[in-house]
Amino acid sequence: MLSQERSMNLSSLNVHSIETMGAFDGPGIRYVLFLQGCPFKCQFCHNRDTWDTSINKIKTPEEVLADFNRYKSFYKHGGITVSGGEPLLQIDALIELFKLFKSHNIHTAIDTAGATFNPNNTEKMDELMRYTDLILLDIKHMDEGSHQTLVGASNKNVLAFARYLDALDKTVYIRHVLLPGITGTPTQLNALRNFLDTLHNVKQIDILPYHTKGISKWKTLGFEYALMDLREPTKEEIYEAHDILKTAYIYKK
Repeated sequence: MLSQERSMNLSSLNVHSIETMGAFDGPGIRYVLFLQGCPFKCQFCHNRDTWDTSINKIKTPEEVLADFNRYKSFYKHGGITVSGGEPLLQIDALIELFKLFKSHNIHTAIDTAGATFNPNNTEKMDELMRYTDLILLDIKHMDEGSHQTLVGASNKNVLAFARYLDALDKTVYIRHVLLPGITGTPTQLNALRNFLDTLHNVKQIDILPYHTKGISKWKTLGFEYALMDLREPTKEEIYEAHDILKTAYIYKK
């Protein structure tokens, strides 16, 4: 009964898992909270078990802070990153969580694909951004049709979210998964670079080479993996992506 009552509380978080020593999810060593549920259906997702929005583990912001404090000596130059799934699905709880963490002067970051952003209703997002130090924004694909195929949804609100963050001057790290022949083509990479050149708040660009480690998880869960024939990118393809996306890019200081 207690868990059911807490699941109805908008300030409680539906948690998938926790990583206590995250080194790739923002500056420093970080406490990474993975939330349950995602509206995107990425064909290459390595966290297929996070899509389901049913209740997994319910935690209050206070419980998350207490757990964070168990390891806080490691986080002097880090903080908390909330990932998923798609953390913005739980925006009410995320606001309460970050409000609590900022009251303790802890650096906050969100790892998101911007899947739930609505440019016509930003009231809750405006509030969340007041307590958010960094956005790790995963841009999947610049082409609308290809994004629809790859993710199962439009990219229009994702790009609108990037422009919204730019208008706020909110610090952003761009993340881009490099899929050979899909997101890793010169045409796609140049389109992404041209878009990034219109922004003024991007401090870092992270290129994430596709890997096949997630296939076994799909199989274990009983799902068919759509990209079985997709290979991992070569070193040359990774170097080319770095060259296109990063050469002469002036990061925000």
